[in-house]
Amino acid sequence: MHLPTMKKDSRIGGLFFATLFFLPCLSFGQGAMIVSIIGVGDMMLGTNYPSKNYLPANGGADLLAPMQKILNDADVTFGNLEGTLFDGDGTAKTCNDPAKCYVFRSPASYVQHFSNAGFDVLSIANNHSGDFGFAGRKGTKAVLKNAGIAFAGLEGTDETAVFERNGLKFGFCAFAPNSGTCDIRKIERAQEIVASLEKTCDIVIVSFHGGAEGADNQHVKKQTEKYLGENRGDVHKFAHAVIDVGADVVFGHGPHVTRAVELYKGRFISYSLGNFCTYGRFSLNGPAGISPIIKVFTDEEGQFQRGEIIPTYQEKSHGPRIDSQKRVIAKIKELTKTDFPNSGLDINSEGIITKR
Repeated sequence: MHLPTMKKDSRIGGLFFATLFFLPCLSFGQGAMIVSIIGVGDMMLGTNYPSKNYLPANGGADLLAPMQKILNDADVTFGNLEGTLFDGDGTAKTCNDPAKCYVFRSPASYVQHFSNAGFDVLSIANNHSGDFGFAGRKGTKAVLKNAGIAFAGLEGTDETAVFERNGLKFGFCAFAPNSGTCDIRKIERAQEIVASLEKTCDIVIVSFHGGAEGADNQHVKKQTEKYLGENRGDVHKFAHAVIDVGADVVFGHGPHVTRAVELYKGRFISYSLGNFCTYGRFSLNGPAGISPIIKVFTDEEGQFQRGEIIPTYQEKSHGPRIDSQKRVIAKIKELTKTDFPNSGLDINSEGIITKR
């Protein structure tokens, strides 16, 4: 089996995971180039607004540290950046109901935590990227660019990102139902964006922030979903539509709980990756406190080969940790069996995802 040269030191992380879960050795066949792509859900490493009391100890350095070896063990590592990441003032958005609305601003120095953890690309298409208006978005983009982390998701300005790893060109785009972002509800426009990337890129990764929130919304409804009166898109229709025009891997987030996975036309979809590292102001009760690191293996054209679910959990006092109870594996198995019984995927108790 020929594996591409990793951009990161994969030996320790891979050994850690294999030792922890006693994974079998799986072969892809002689001469095949295998690409590994990691996806995680929502990340907000603490906010200094409205008070610095919402910032973690040690400047946030401890939050992602336990996950660094695993997250660095991939050709591409993706996550959703909830909120802004800059040191400016900007104008904080106003909330009609502060009990249901939050405003996030992490210090610019926290970008180093994402770099250390191996993140290559982040989505900024969500309901918190505009928390400090134009200044917040401009400052966040400048911080990410300076750190060498790709991003996309803003309508008309930063709709796509293209970067290279190990001789392959990756295209990325992100969508949400929120003002200023590439709109998940405008599916024809989304298809145009994806199709433009497919023409020049080997593998196209699509992110979406959509679907209703909370423990009562863990199932993919296969229709337009609404939450607090807002149209959050039809995530099932969207995911299939972007794959129809060239997307290879689709990572969803937004419901703050984990949802099912699906294989469609040989391409992998995760409908929600849940809360991965959300310090301080996020509810972590019940299913909101567990989430997967999903590692997808494709060929050089984006065709799904296999996957791994690495189970994590959070508590108020710390960031993600490995969950020895493997709760999110069981939950994804259950949801996938219920929502997509004919998806063509099998998930075992250790989190290995294979094609039937």
